[in-house]
Amino acid sequence: MTFEEVLHSDESAYRWLVTLKKVGIVLLTGAAARRGELLKLGRRIGFLRLTFYGPTWQVQDKAEANNVAYTSEKLSFHTDYPALQFPPGLLHCIKQTPTGGESEVVDGFHVANKLKKQNPEAFQVLTSTAVDFTDVGVDYCDFSMQAKQRIIDVDDKGQVVRINFNNATRDSVFDVSAEKVKPFYAALKDYVDLLNSADNKYTYKMKPGDVVVFDNWRLLHGRQGFQTRTELSRHLEGAYADWDVVMSRLRILQKNVLNRK
Repeated sequence: MTFEEVLHSDESAYRWLVTLKKVGIVLLTGAAARRGELLKLGRRIGFLRLTFYGPTWQVQDKAEANNVAYTSEKLSFHTDYPALQFPPGLLHCIKQTPTGGESEVVDGFHVANKLKKQNPEAFQVLTSTAVDFTDVGVDYCDFSMQAKQRIIDVDDKGQVVRINFNNATRDSVFDVSAEKVKPFYAALKDYVDLLNSADNKYTYKMKPGDVVVFDNWRLLHGRQGFQTRTELSRHLEGAYADWDVVMSRLRILQKNVLNRK
């Protein structure tokens, strides 16, 4: 599906958002390789969400990085912002490094359900243990975020509805009784091992002009490391949108598209 089709065709935009809701990830191709394209996508659905990293943010190797994403190091699988309540993410490739920098994704819901079948005790631990996440720094403005989340959230029917996992922002404080510490880390290791299994993860390399839109409650994403050069070698632009805004646009598009048939 092309970026321009989504911007100018209700049918394509409807198909894009339906697929995002159902599958959790969509690749759009053909965006211009420059900053600002995600703002157009934001206007297509309504508006983007402003965060402490700005309306959009630049994923590139920075000299004084305030986030591990702003380095050339490998990024392990994670969801963004578990220190906040959060929604779909958008990543737009502006420049890609010749070697390394491959993106990786894994369906956290699928892997959580695998864990539930293979190790019900581990699943129970990760769905019942509250974990502290924190993020402190300065970017768009100064910030100090703190939240308790379960690694795997389930609804009242036991269905997985959200994954909250980011080792970079998992707090050093772990507010549980001593006897629960080892079972938690054992359960987390089992889940992370499944996330990193070749059977579950998918590796791809974004090209300039590619836009990947993913459900940040479901998909965990990561990046392979790449070599730092004197000039900027890899540049992605990122943004977020609230599910309320996405679902509003989806309902409007559904009504418009179906009324034409």
